[in-house]
Amino acid sequence: MAAMHNPAGLSPVVAGAWRLAEWGWTPQQRLAWIEANLDLGVTSFDHADIYGGYSVEALFGEALALRPGLRGRMQIVSKCGIGLVTPARPRHRVKHYGTSAAHLRSAVDASLRALRCDHLDLLLIHRPDALMDFDELADTFEALRREGRVRQFGVSNFAPHQLAPLQRRIALATHQIELSPLHLDPLHDGTLDQCLDLGLRPMIWSPLAGGRLFTGNDERALRVRQTLEAMAAELGVAVITLVIAWVLRHPSQPLPILGSRRIEVAGQAMAALDLRLDAQAWWRIWTAAAGQEVA
Repeated sequence: MAAMHNPAGLSPVVAGAWRLAEWGWTPQQRLAWIEANLDLGVTSFDHADIYGGYSVEALFGEALALRPGLRGRMQIVSKCGIGLVTPARPRHRVKHYGTSAAHLRSAVDASLRALRCDHLDLLLIHRPDALMDFDELADTFEALRREGRVRQFGVSNFAPHQLAPLQRRIALATHQIELSPLHLDPLHDGTLDQCLDLGLRPMIWSPLAGGRLFTGNDERALRVRQTLEAMAAELGVAVITLVIAWVLRHPSQPLPILGSRRIEVAGQAMAALDLRLDAQAWWRIWTAAAGQEVA
C-alpha cells in the first residue's frame, strides 16, 4: 500500500462553500463564518466555479478582501469542468463538460479574479469529460503549476478507470467523491480501493447525505437514523460526530467536506478526530445502511 499523504496540506475537515449564496449573508457575516472555521482548525475551503450559478467564489472573495491576511492561514480548493447555460456564461449553448487547455485556463482565470487571490491551493476536474485528452490535461496542469497559479491538482467523481490514465501522467493530490451511510458505493466499486492503493486521501462530499440522515422519511433513512441515534447515545457523542467518525474510519484517511452554515456542525465534526470506531461499530452502521448483514 502506498503511504497516505496530503500534498495540498488540507485540514482534516473541510468547509464546503457551495451553499454560500443561499445563505443571504452580508460580507461581514461571511467573514465571520470564515474566521470561525479557521479558529476551529477547519482551514480548507471547498469551492467550484459553478456554485451559486458562478457567484459563490466572488461572495467568498468579497468577504476575504475585508481581511486579506487570512489567505495565508487557509487552503482554497476549486473545481472546474462543468459548463452551465446561464447569463453568467453567455458562450455556453448547452450544459456540457470541458477539460481542454483553453477551458481550464479560462476557468482558473475567472476563479482567481472572483476569489481575489493569486493562486489556488488545489484544482479539481469536477466531472469526467468524455472528450478528455489525458495528455493535454496533464500538460495544462503542469503549466499552471509552473506559472504558480495552481499548486496541486486532483479529480472529482471519476471512476477508477478514468482516474488511472491521468494519474499515470501526473501525480494527483486527491479524488473528491460522495460517501455517507446513505451512499455506500465507493466502498465496493473500487473507488476507495484505488485511493488507498495510490496513496490518495479522498475528499468526501455530502458525508451527512445532504441532511437526509436527519430529515429523510424513507425506510432506509429512518433505519440508519435510529441506529446512529442509539450508538451516539451509547458513546456520549453527537450524531454528526459519529457519522464523521464512521467516514474517517476508512484506511484511506478521508477528508470530509461540510456544507453547513452552522459553525457548531464543524465543531462536532472536528470532535470525530478523537473518536475511533472499532470495526464492529463501523459495520453496525454499514449493516443499517445496507439493510442486510454481510454474506
